Amino acid sequence: MIQLEGICKVYRAGDVEVRALDEVDLTIAAGELVAIMGPSGSGKSTMMNILGCLDAPTSGRYLLDGVDVSGLGDDELADIRGRKIGFVFQSYNLIARTSAVVNVELPLLYARSRTRRQRANAALDEVGLSDRAMHVPSELSGGQQQRVAIARALVTEPAILLADEPTGNLDSTAGTEIAQMLVRLSEAGRTIVLITHEEEIASYAQRVIRLRDGRVVDDSADNGVNAMPTPVEVAE
Repeated sequence: MIQLEGICKVYRAGDVEVRALDEVDLTIAAGELVAIMGPSGSGKSTMMNILGCLDAPTSGRYLLDGVDVSGLGDDELADIRGRKIGFVFQSYNLIARTSAVVNVELPLLYARSRTRRQRANAALDEVGLSDRAMHVPSELSGGQQQRVAIARALVTEPAILLADEPTGNLDSTAGTEIAQMLVRLSEAGRTIVLITHEEEIASYAQRVIRLRDGRVVDDSADNGVNAMPTPVEVAE
């Protein structure tokens, strides 16, 4: 599903050159749940931006579902993002005075989908929030708001879900519920890349990839580690 070959990302400020990613090779199979970890400045955010087709590498190839997207134009990248990739962020980015179901519908507005309410309700049901569809964000807990954000990412039926610190604003109980939900989505066939600084959350992934100074310094797939715990039901 995802293949990075010799990916470099170089930023320049005057005579200073910063290699945010340095000759990264990485393959992620369809349906894998992969956690990416590393200290500040390790290249995590840069990698997420490239994986999400929000930025282009300076050199190297990025094959997404067999298509080299490294040199595509802005319109082509936007089309790929809309069809193949869903995004979840640390801040939920919900519209405050709008119901959960309308928040979930937003990615479908530009497509003028006639079934957007039906699809939004189905996405809310997938994250266990069908009974909160008409509630505004202020009427939802932090964990519930993040589940609405996940439903919004799922409503376009993407093959890949990119989650950037999705538990960063949550307490441990709500964070565990979100991690367990990501496990279930992976088991249903979605490819999930999770950026986190929490070892406990990373332990739910099938693989943990560690970055330092723009390079992959450890990949648990190399030694056959599968740290994913047995999933349990998410509390409603």
